[in-house]
Amino acid sequence: MFNYLVIFLTMTSFRKTLFWISQSLTRQHKQLAIWLLDVSLAPFSFLLACIFTYNTIWPSEQLARLALVFPLLAVFGGFASIALGLLRVKLKSYETFGTIGIFPYAAMVTTGAFFVTSLPGLYFPVVGTLAFALILFLSAIGSRVILLQLYLSALRYNKVPVRVLIYGAGTTGLRLASALKAHETIRVVAFLDDDPNLSSQRIAGLRILSPEWISDIARNHEINRVILAIPSLSAPKQMRIVRQMQALGLEVQVLPSFEQLAGAEMRVDTLKSVSPGRFLNRDRLDVGLPDGTDAYYGRSVMVSGAGGSVGSELCRQLLSCGPVRLVLFEMSELALYNIERELAAMPGAQGIHIEPVLGSVTDARTLRRTIHENGVEVVLHAAAYKHVPLVEANPISGLVNNVLGTRALADACVEAGVKRFLLVSTDKAVRPTNVMGASKRLAELVIQDMAHRHQGTHFSIVRFGNVLGSSGSVIPLFKDQIAHGGPVTLTHEDVTRYFMTIAEATRLVLLAGSFEDASTRGRANVFVLDMGKPVRIRDLAAQLIEAAGYTLRDENNPTGDIEIKVIGLRPGEKLHEELLIGDGLLRTPHPKILRASEEDETRLEIPVLLQRLGRIAATGDAEEARELAISVACSTGEARPDPNAAMMSQ
Repeated sequence: MFNYLVIFLTMTSFRKTLFWISQSLTRQHKQLAIWLLDVSLAPFSFLLACIFTYNTIWPSEQLARLALVFPLLAVFGGFASIALGLLRVKLKSYETFGTIGIFPYAAMVTTGAFFVTSLPGLYFPVVGTLAFALILFLSAIGSRVILLQLYLSALRYNKVPVRVLIYGAGTTGLRLASALKAHETIRVVAFLDDDPNLSSQRIAGLRILSPEWISDIARNHEINRVILAIPSLSAPKQMRIVRQMQALGLEVQVLPSFEQLAGAEMRVDTLKSVSPGRFLNRDRLDVGLPDGTDAYYGRSVMVSGAGGSVGSELCRQLLSCGPVRLVLFEMSELALYNIERELAAMPGAQGIHIEPVLGSVTDARTLRRTIHENGVEVVLHAAAYKHVPLVEANPISGLVNNVLGTRALADACVEAGVKRFLLVSTDKAVRPTNVMGASKRLAELVIQDMAHRHQGTHFSIVRFGNVLGSSGSVIPLFKDQIAHGGPVTLTHEDVTRYFMTIAEATRLVLLAGSFEDASTRGRANVFVLDMGKPVRIRDLAAQLIEAAGYTLRDENNPTGDIEIKVIGLRPGEKLHEELLIGDGLLRTPHPKILRASEEDETRLEIPVLLQRLGRIAATGDAEEARELAISVACSTGEARPDPNAAMMSQ
């Protein structure tokens, strides 16, 4: 035991000395040491060649005759080292590509030795010269490898090693292992590979182990990190391996191929993003829709929720309509900051006063002040809490914002004499089964009630389906799940939705806001877009997986990249959405925009309902608020067919 302790202390002292030397030597000192090594290797190798050639430990007679050769070879070695730039080659490179420079060094010195030993009195056998060349080459490489190990031992002094497994024993993994051998703190322990034919074999001096034993390997070898070196594997499959390793508490890093690093191979994440419009399964309508410029030209227009997906696009398109003032009303400071900066930099912003206002639609004082000070004539109300699960979990906040906020904004508009008010609604307001849909239906009832009571302001409603690419919609969610390797989560195999692009949605809002029919005064029109047939969400998910360059993993293709996982309908979610409360659609000035034949029968009850909702919100009874909203929303607004209207089937 004492002997082992002495050896340990001796080795520790030696490594400490090496560490001190490595830190104290300058780059010039290290180059001088390498040059002296090259100078001394040539005569040393010639001595060994003489011993080999003359088959004796010390051929004194021959050495005396060849004494002139030794200093000449030292000169040749020093000259070749400088000429070939061996001084500038770092020690760390000799295990990879630095050995290439040793061959011309040995060839130059051997050529010099051949000519010198051809001189009279300096004869040396050809076999001895060949032995000298081989010994010089091996000794030059060997001495540098020894120096490298000593140098690495010094650098690793007092450093905690990072023990690494390389997942993938292919070309990339082999290159990585070779590169990491010269690292000061990283220790490559072994390879992992799924190929059973490689199990227990060795490559680059390292064992190839099966990933099935990763838990035992990580524990027994104190593994800190796993480097995934299979760039040919699809991103979803890589992510599944990453999650498996992370579940064991291991740090995981993914290495691209050397071809990708060099730019010779395209990476999946550099492919162009897919336009959401390609998934509509119908022709896009925004190109054929007029923009209703006349209704906004020279007017002061206010957009609530101006920083949202629909609200921000409304603001962008409004710039081309030529309003004299554009009021951006937004609750999120960051969203307001971003949209205000973006609009100010757009070419169409010249001559238009852009007024950013930070506030909530539930703040009646701020609403009245904003509308009055900016002389607002048109209001496009896009502010709403719209994420179904979040509103379901926070019913009071959703109802206060979507219902009472709509009433506060409508009251402020009536008080200020605003000419037009348009509410952006959703298909989830039709026979709602969740709080978000119920809140939007109640907001519609509020606007219909306001239209009956205050005919000085023209109220209207636009109702459309899901907006592709908007925040919270399925496409960004599916894209994020695909980017993380899946699975893509689906609530039901047969769930369907109506879809439209943001451009279509905003063009519809602007155009519907320009419609005005004297015969409909006292009634809030509900406009819908002819969006064709609803889209099956499972088909949409499969198309997104294919568009990302991956394959669907299912029963027919068990080796595919990404699977679709059915998780069940969320609370309040419907299997199919509807756009109409009744069955009838009326014509409008544009064939693709239709007017729902809906009539509110409960306008006298709306103020009472709002008072009751306000009291419930004050008490914080979420369950009572949910029951009230859904019960009222589902019991009102059934359509009454108009026999004189030109009916159209959906």
